[in-house]
Parts: sequence; structure tokens; C-alpha cells
Amino acid sequence: MTKTILLLISSNFFMTFAWYGFLKDRGIPLWKAILVSWGIAFFEYLLMVPANRLGSKETGGNLDLFQLKILQEVIGILVFAVVVLFLFKGETIQWKHALAFCFILAAVWLVY
Repeated sequence: MTKTILLLISSNFFMTFAWYGFLKDRGIPLWKAILVSWGIAFFEYLLMVPANRLGSKETGGNLDLFQLKILQEVIGILVFAVVVLFLFKGETIQWKHALAFCFILAAVWLVY
């Protein structure tokens, strides 16, 4: 499961940059932002697909699909928060964000 988690963390860094990284430079035309995002997402898929295969019970892992998806969502939110706090200095985590994350953690506890 460690390989699955590491691959999920890595893939989510790529995807977070693909989705939100271009917001730092508003001068990029939309069509270029889309093409660059697709290029970055390619590398995300190179990590996400093996992570899902390694983690899924369907292919020899130890997680059912619901556990795998909820794990991916938690990792995605953690990675997103780290990237936003370091890349977008004006953003802060508010109490409602922290509470929402606690609810997501409760969902993880529930499925495991």
C-alpha cells in the first residue's frame, strides 16, 4: 500500500499544477493553458493508473474501489492545500475548510 500512496501523492502534485498552476500567470491564453494542462496531466496519468492497479483488490492490491477513491480524495486535498499555501501566498485555510477536511477524514475512517 505504500507504493500506492506514494504514487497517489506524486500524481496529485502533477494534477494540482495542471488544474491550478496556470492561475499564477493570467497572461497565458486559455488555449495554451489547456494544452499545457493536458501535457502535465499526461504525467499524472502515468502515476495514477499504476497507483490504482497496485492498490485495487481487483488487480492484487488490498483496497476495494471505494477505499481507493476516498484515499485518493484525501491525498488530493492534502496536496492541494500544500500547493495552494506555498504557491498562492494570499490564500489561507479558514475554519470551514478545516471542518470540511475533518468530515472527509471521518469518511476515510468510516470506509476503513
